[in-house]
Amino acid sequence: MYGMPPAGGRALFGSLRPLLSKPDLMIANLEGTYSTAGPSKCSGESAANCYAFQAPPSYAEALAWSGIDLVNIANNHSMDYLTRGFAQTRAALKKAGVAYAGPPNTVTIVHVRGLRVAVMGFSPYPWSAPLNDIPAAARLVQRAAAEANIVIVIMHAGAEGTGEIHTPRGSEAAYGEDRGNVRAFSHAMIDAGADLVLGSGPHVIRGIERYRNHLIAYSLGNFAGWHNFGLGGNLSLSGLLTVKIDGTGHIHSGRWLSLYVGQPGVPGVDRSNTSTNLVSSLSASDFAHTYRLDSRGYFTGQ
Repeated sequence: MYGMPPAGGRALFGSLRPLLSKPDLMIANLEGTYSTAGPSKCSGESAANCYAFQAPPSYAEALAWSGIDLVNIANNHSMDYLTRGFAQTRAALKKAGVAYAGPPNTVTIVHVRGLRVAVMGFSPYPWSAPLNDIPAAARLVQRAAAEANIVIVIMHAGAEGTGEIHTPRGSEAAYGEDRGNVRAFSHAMIDAGADLVLGSGPHVIRGIERYRNHLIAYSLGNFAGWHNFGLGGNLSLSGLLTVKIDGTGHIHSGRWLSLYVGQPGVPGVDRSNTSTNLVSSLSASDFAHTYRLDSRGYFTGQ
């Protein structure tokens, strides 16, 4: 544990609650567990340079209170407190009324304005859908596309750190792990029927690609955490991405709202639009096709 935010976790999200509550479906990546005391992955000899994140199960209610409807649990911290913690996390989310995506071979269906929306989470770890087995991932997306009107893929992938803002070609590694070929994976998911791909993992923002008229956000950066990740420079730049999409998967418009994460890990709106300017620059430099963001982060699907 690295400290508990006040008010049952609501202190993390309070300033952005009006914004988080607006979308029909608000999605976030959840790195950590809602669990009780017990052994962690850092127990014993592995404790050196190991980080395990845990909050009481009741803190899951802060997600629903803030407006977050669904979280991705396909990432490297979902098993911080082993299978017991993973099961407790899922139970806490269910009790709080927050859907989750990410377990192997699982398509999460949520109903939004009369539409069936399928969401899947992928990571390089065995407790999630397989990021590094692209054919298997594509088959899962194809299954989802047959069941739903809109298909959203979340990937926890890529190298980490302040210098990882560009989206490379080829595979990426971090801490001795194969963190995936994010371009090949994302393109294959769109080809298989996904309408939107959202990335996390690098802890910094990356650019947005327009691929076959679908949007791929390769990394949305850090968002909120209580003394549990590095801040400053690129690590504090974040964004709230809103996408208006119809039942056919067509993207009509959207916005990248510039955020800044300050100590102890709480996000706020950045009126200087620093991250908006950075994501525009990264998108233009890294991809042949992207969306043109105006000075306030708005864009259209035209």
